[in-house]
Amino acid sequence: MTVNAVVAESQSESPVLPDSEIRKILTERIDGRRQSVGIVVGVVEPQGRRVIAHGHLDHGDPRPLNGETVFEIGSVTKVFTALLLADMAQRGEVALIDPVAKYLPKELSVPERNGRSITLEDLATHTSGLPRMPSNFAPKDPNNPYADYSVEQLYQFLSHYELTRDIGVQFEYSNLGGGLLGHALSRRIGVDYETLVQTRVAGPLGMSSTGITLSPELQNRLAVGHSATSEAVPNWDLPALAGAGALRSTAHDLQTFVEAALGFTESPLARAFQAMLNVRRPSSVPYSEIALGWMIDKDGADVVWHGGGTGGYRSFVGFVPKKRVGVVALSNTATSVSVHDIGRHLLDPRLPLAPPQERKEIAIDPKLFDGYVGRYQWGPNINLTVTREDNRLFVQPTGEPKLEIFAESEKDYFLKVVDAQITFQTDGSGQATGLILHHNGRDTPATRIDERS
Repeated sequence: MTVNAVVAESQSESPVLPDSEIRKILTERIDGRRQSVGIVVGVVEPQGRRVIAHGHLDHGDPRPLNGETVFEIGSVTKVFTALLLADMAQRGEVALIDPVAKYLPKELSVPERNGRSITLEDLATHTSGLPRMPSNFAPKDPNNPYADYSVEQLYQFLSHYELTRDIGVQFEYSNLGGGLLGHALSRRIGVDYETLVQTRVAGPLGMSSTGITLSPELQNRLAVGHSATSEAVPNWDLPALAGAGALRSTAHDLQTFVEAALGFTESPLARAFQAMLNVRRPSSVPYSEIALGWMIDKDGADVVWHGGGTGGYRSFVGFVPKKRVGVVALSNTATSVSVHDIGRHLLDPRLPLAPPQERKEIAIDPKLFDGYVGRYQWGPNINLTVTREDNRLFVQPTGEPKLEIFAESEKDYFLKVVDAQITFQTDGSGQATGLILHHNGRDTPATRIDERS
C-alpha cells in the first residue's frame, strides 16, 4: 500500500473532511470570493495531525503558507488568559471567586453593584457587567487602535464607571474584561502578560512560536495582515489589554494547544484545561454556553471554540471532546466569515458554511457620501464611524477594523465580508441623522452624535 493510500484510508475514518475537500473550501474562499490572501487549517485527531493551506503570506510574495506561518490570533488570546486563571487556581495562587480588585492597586475603586464584586470568574465568562470597550477608548491611530490605550486610562475608567446591571447574571462579550483579567493575573505573579504566557503555557507545552514580541526569525514567518479590501495593514499592539488579544501563533503551535486540551499529550496543564470546561454559564445565543474562556455550542456536537480577529487577521480554535477532534483555522485577511464558519463546519458538518454574497452593487454619485460621514452611537460604549476616501465609503466600529460598504441604493449599503447591511436615515437636505444596522436578523438603530456640517 502506498503512502498516499494510507493517508487516504486514515482520513476516510476521520469525522473531519479529507484534505482534498478542505482545500476546495480554501480555494473557493481565496481564489473565488477573494475573501483572504491566505488561509491555514490544522486538524487534530486520534490518528495524528494534518495541515492544509492555500494562498500566500502577501500579495506578490511567492512563499506559500504552512503550519509554521505566524498570524495574529486576536481574541483567541482570551482562551490563553482563561487557562492561566484555571492553572493559577489549581496552584492555589488565586481563587475563581476572588474579586479582581484584590489584585489591583488598593487605592483603585473597582465597580460593584448591590454589594457584589466583580470576580475573576465573572471576567473569564463575560458576565462581569463591564461593557465591550471602555468609554475612554479613543485611539489616535485607527489602524492600531489599542496601541495608545494605557493602564492609567484603564484605571481611570474603572474608577468612574457605574455598572448598569447586576454582576454574574448576563453575558456580554467584553474585550475590556479579557484585558483586565490578563492584567490582574500578571500583577498577581509579578511579571508582564507575555512572560506569564511563556512560562505557564507556551513553554510547558513546547509552543515555541507563540508570543507577542517576535524575534527576527518569527518576524520572517509572519503573514502580512490585510484589511477586508485586501490591502496590507499594520499589526496591532495591545500593551494595556494584552490578555484580550495580543498573542501571535502558528497552526502547529495551536494544534499542540488543542492536543493538550483533548488530553492527547501529557501536560502539567491537564487539570487546568478540564477545569475550564467545568464552569458553565448561559451565553446570549440560544443552545450555547460560556465556559472559562471557551464558547460551547450545545446543539448536538458540543463544539468548544473561540474565534479572534485584529485589523488584518482572523482566527479560530475549536474541538469536540466526544469526537476527540480539533480544528485550527488562520487567515491573514480581516473578514468576518473567512475562517469562523470553516472551523465550526469542519467540527460539526450540520453547521453550514457562509453562503456567497448575492447582493448587487450599483453606482451612485459619491457626493452623497458627504452627508453620511460622521459618528453614530450604536451602543453604550460603541460608535460606528463612517468615513469617505475618494469615491469609497467605510464604516468602523469602536476598536474594530475599518470595512468598506457598497451601495444598493442611495441610502442602502452592504458589506461584502459579512452578511450585514446599513440603511442611512436622512433629513430633507440629505444629511444623515442616524442609521440602522441590519445583522443577524436584527435591525439596530444608531443615532448620529457628531456635529453635522
